[in-house]
Amino acid sequence: MNDKWKNKWICILFVSILGIGFLTVVFTKKETVSLSERRKLASKPKFSIESYLNGSYMRDFEAYAVDGFPKRDSFRRLKTFWERMVLNKKDHHKIYKEQGHLVAMDYPYQPTSVKKASKRFSWIIEECLTEENKVYYSVIPDKNYFLAEESEHLMYQYEELVSQLNQEMNHAKYIDLFPSLEIDDYYKTDAHWKQENLLDVSQKLLKSMGIFTTCKYEKKKVKDDFYGVYAGQSALPVSPDHIQYLVSKEMKNVQVYDMQNNKIIPLYDLRKAKGKDPYEMFVGGALSLVQIKNPSVRTQKRLVLFRDSFGSSIAPLLLSGYQEIILVDIRYLSPSQLKKYIDFTDQDILFLYSTYVLNHSETIK
Repeated sequence: MNDKWKNKWICILFVSILGIGFLTVVFTKKETVSLSERRKLASKPKFSIESYLNGSYMRDFEAYAVDGFPKRDSFRRLKTFWERMVLNKKDHHKIYKEQGHLVAMDYPYQPTSVKKASKRFSWIIEECLTEENKVYYSVIPDKNYFLAEESEHLMYQYEELVSQLNQEMNHAKYIDLFPSLEIDDYYKTDAHWKQENLLDVSQKLLKSMGIFTTCKYEKKKVKDDFYGVYAGQSALPVSPDHIQYLVSKEMKNVQVYDMQNNKIIPLYDLRKAKGKDPYEMFVGGALSLVQIKNPSVRTQKRLVLFRDSFGSSIAPLLLSGYQEIILVDIRYLSPSQLKKYIDFTDQDILFLYSTYVLNHSETIK
């Protein structure tokens, strides 16, 4: 075979592969959600002359084609293997692996974002609370704080974030959790912390809020493997985590009420532990308003916990000191609506947020 025919057959093969790929993307049935990445996949865009001329149709179709490509996860793993083993890249989709942990890079520090968060917290304090309320706030470091410097990845100075909050939240007491945490207090494949490792953290919070109590817990383990959100997003080969949760005698009579959907829910929902995001087994997961009552506790003290997803797993450990805890997530509920649902009289208030949410506070209403 001469070079002319060889080149023709290469061109025919190349065009055929492109054509088959295009037809497969267009006509095969598509998934609407990526379970591995825990996100919605791009849907097929509607064609119009206007969208075609301004370029948005082709841009949206490209995203649809990428998300709908057959065996997409297999190709993602192959791409990651190539970048890691051949190109020697240090991160993949802004996620890197260090000491067995998958870590999402969070850089740079965004003071305007932290300022927006502190302004929302301050608005709540000024509009909803009185001088009778005891107000506290605390910050949960992400995994970069422990691993980025050693692995030579970009990181900001977390002291700057805390310092800014201290200046802008001077009407509340700061509780420093950084010394109470280490990298192994977090899941290896996920951003969140492990509940079974948080007893010293919960005691630090309770004591700082003037509550001195002890409670004995028993560890229980979810049978299924837990692959956190970073496992799917990075496409890196990892071993699974395992979720453990803590129970005590005092928790037997706990009542949990989903105020968002007006229904009773379990403190630990083991059905959700088998779902697409097993971490949501803790106190209902991503809900705007949850009330937890613990009649076994003799104290009359009550707590309003403004939180992100990290608050779900630590809230049960604060029940030893509070008869009632209301979890509030202002990523889903506007602060202007709070007085409709919550009586703040004689309540302790705790703002407990991860550095990631503070550094990306566009999620806060």
